[in-house]
Amino acid sequence: MLTEAKCSPGPGAGCIWPVWEIHPPHPGKAANRQRSTQAAAVMDRFRMLFQNLQSSSESVMNGICLLLAAVTVKMYSSFDFNCPCLARYNALYGLGLLLTPSLALFLCGLLVNRQSVVMVEEWRRPAGHRKKDLGIIRYMCSSVLQRALAAPMVWILLALLDGKCFVCAFSNSVDPEKFLDFANMTPSQVQLFLAKVPCKEDEMVKDSPARKAVSRYLRCLSQAIGWSITLLLIVVAFLARCLRPCFDQTVFLQRRYWSNYVDLEQKLFDETCCEHARDFAHRCVLHFFASMQSELRALGLHRGGIPESQELPEPPEDLDGGSGKAHLRAISSREQVDHLLSTWYSSKPPLDLAASPKLWRPGLNHRASIAAPGTKLCHQVDV
Repeated sequence: MLTEAKCSPGPGAGCIWPVWEIHPPHPGKAANRQRSTQAAAVMDRFRMLFQNLQSSSESVMNGICLLLAAVTVKMYSSFDFNCPCLARYNALYGLGLLLTPSLALFLCGLLVNRQSVVMVEEWRRPAGHRKKDLGIIRYMCSSVLQRALAAPMVWILLALLDGKCFVCAFSNSVDPEKFLDFANMTPSQVQLFLAKVPCKEDEMVKDSPARKAVSRYLRCLSQAIGWSITLLLIVVAFLARCLRPCFDQTVFLQRRYWSNYVDLEQKLFDETCCEHARDFAHRCVLHFFASMQSELRALGLHRGGIPESQELPEPPEDLDGGSGKAHLRAISSREQVDHLLSTWYSSKPPLDLAASPKLWRPGLNHRASIAAPGTKLCHQVDV
């Protein structure tokens, strides 16, 4: 900021000449600028993460498995456990609560996994020009089952480590001879007492040392089973991870490659079908408007004041400027589309690009564009 010159009157008086005053930036503006930069950086990281997830089906499936496992933990922590404490229904309630949610979570894991559908389609499709490899199907099945079993195993391990389900299910199966407090009871009284063990507030077993002993025994057994399963899973995963490099990786790499190929091929086919449907609908609509010109002229609804010879000509066949997708434009009727889809299902092309040069010419590459004669290629659209 430039200040004004100040001069004192009278002889020998001097002047104070203008100087530039430098003011520091406003602290609020600097803080806002810093927050904006940080927000942009965070958004860039999220965008990169989202693109990585989109490009990797395995990353998406692993993320879904972790999400289901977290939902399982939340469900179990918020569940209100109430054992019926009846000899007939204790085992049914305890085992049902242990296994039914696990089965539901397993089915949810299969439903959200896209590869399960791709695996079944690959298994049931006709052979056609491409033979089916059972090794690839087994690899895909193993991958799908491993991810689908994650959430059910979390539920079962939580239930076993907590012990309530196990105590409720097996309280009537305890051997009374292991506990001295049942020596003076009849067999019917023993069974009734054991059925009431999970209900510590019941008047019959309240403050009873026998109930505490039976409950402690069953809870310790449940936790021992839970920790044993956990240790077994960790050891199996460790051995599979460490011993895999010790063996020949050729078959494993081949099956993993072709399982990813089957998934990506179906995804690209779906995307190409969507692109063709959009282009086909666009051309149909434009042709409809073009065909209406002659009908409007017949009805005398053409633009007044302009001779018919000067009206706009009918649009050419290439109505959208020539996108270069000649292999998509060749399919231009409903019969052709139906035949294409039927052929894709019944007879997929062989996995040999050199075997069908006409089919796999450069123009049919999903990343290559073909310019129509006399048109200028403006952009390239990737499928």
